[in-house]
Amino acid sequence: MVRFMMHTPLEVIRQHMEAGSTVDFQNHFFQICMVVSGLGCLGVGAHRTVFRPGSVILLTPDDVHHFELEQPTEFLMVRFSSSYIRSFEWKKMNQMECLLYYARHLTGCIMRTPSDNVLVTSIATSLLHTLEHPDLYQEDVVKHFVNALIVIAARNIEKAGPPAASENTDKKLLDIIHYIEEHIFDPVQLKAACIGKAFGVSAGYIGQYFQRRSGETLQHFITQYKLRLIEHRLKFSDMRVNEIATEFGFTDESHLNKYFKKQRGVALTRFRKQHAAKAVLTHAEAAAQ
Repeated sequence: MVRFMMHTPLEVIRQHMEAGSTVDFQNHFFQICMVVSGLGCLGVGAHRTVFRPGSVILLTPDDVHHFELEQPTEFLMVRFSSSYIRSFEWKKMNQMECLLYYARHLTGCIMRTPSDNVLVTSIATSLLHTLEHPDLYQEDVVKHFVNALIVIAARNIEKAGPPAASENTDKKLLDIIHYIEEHIFDPVQLKAACIGKAFGVSAGYIGQYFQRRSGETLQHFITQYKLRLIEHRLKFSDMRVNEIATEFGFTDESHLNKYFKKQRGVALTRFRKQHAAKAVLTHAEAAAQ
């Protein structure tokens, strides 16, 4: 397996691959793969998806993937870190990262809106032109195009529905999940009473409704959602533990550490060190190949 690390928050590259099956890859960053030309399949975990020119696929951190190419294929790869997402003042920044990070429940092309396909094609063409004709303003121009691409990707992921959704999922459950995504950094707003009030029902009813429709308790969903985001901060950001505690509304570092250790069975600093050691090893393995 080839593992890649990023040394800058944003990379945009044009990549050619020959026909055939490649080895498994694992990234530690988000990657939007836009198919410029060629045909083949992308395997992510146990899923295999056919792609063609115009397909747009989002790979999230730690996804293990490989390409099976029927013919030589050209990709436009847009790679960006979580720190890049947080460096901009998106109108819905919190939801932006959540949406992108949980896109792993989707398979294949993430585009759901024909009009957005036109926009993405235009952006891809513009990015390719910018790469071929660099100038003094190239970095700023690329960032503007990439930011537009991220927003378009996020809204198409949102239209596809969150991980808990299925063909039998009703709109109210989706609205509750969207509410949780929007308020994941505010513990007060995540209390059952507040969620119930937002939807005009009692705290008891909202909990029963959520469990009946999703198959898991409201608190379990919130806890696991929050923990995965915290793990993501520990793995892929340089945020201090006290900064993470503040971001997620914990009283202090000790409070967050107790919460995390109770749920994951390991202290925050130990979890981060374990992942850092693993990352150094995998980077050395990739460099040696």
